[in-house]
Amino acid sequence: MNEKLAKRILKENQKNYNLIAEEFSQTRNFISNNFKNWIKNYIAEGEKILDWGCGNGRFCELFSNNNYYGIDFSEKMIAIAQDKYPFGNFKTCLPTIIPYPNDFFDKIFSLAVFHHLPSKKIRIQFLKEAHRVLKPNGLLILTVWNMSFKQLIQSRNFKRLKLRLKFFFLKLIGKNPLDFNDIFIPWNNKCQRYIHCFTLKELEKLSKQAGFKIIDKGVLKENQKESNLFIILQKI
Repeated sequence: MNEKLAKRILKENQKNYNLIAEEFSQTRNFISNNFKNWIKNYIAEGEKILDWGCGNGRFCELFSNNNYYGIDFSEKMIAIAQDKYPFGNFKTCLPTIIPYPNDFFDKIFSLAVFHHLPSKKIRIQFLKEAHRVLKPNGLLILTVWNMSFKQLIQSRNFKRLKLRLKFFFLKLIGKNPLDFNDIFIPWNNKCQRYIHCFTLKELEKLSKQAGFKIIDKGVLKENQKESNLFIILQKI
């Protein structure tokens, strides 16, 4: 994907999340016990925690015994987070700029957000920024949607399967300017959200290029229909 298109998609994603902020926030109030317990494996009391792509701040309460910071590129999502959790430390910023000094955070959580970043260049920029603001031996805990063909078939998510096949076919015949495994997913006929369908191998490769050590990786099951890929990275 060329740089001009990637920047345009990033700006459009920001615009779209501002457009649907209230409606989207209402769908992001529940956190499963499985997911809560998984997150708690990676936090210790008193640590400085960054929630990158915090949205409406719904994970804030999980880090009540920590120094919590939340950042997002949607001004309206941050406004919702500040209203719901006035004790939180929230900021709006670009995805590739983390407005904190070097070696500042013990842990960074990026939960179901990284797949919204278009182009390898922008993804590497974010990972390098995360590496910069982490303390030595600090962890980046990153999840993305599992949009593999196998997962979509097993979960019978045929709408998304059709989208994947459509964008793949258009790319093969030269009528899709996006990268392979890029798609757009509609939100209630209001907008189209950009998604990159990652594999674990791709996440590993990007992480190593950004200077991280891989601690763990795998598939995190939410329910019969949904699962995420995860990768745990350490600053060395």
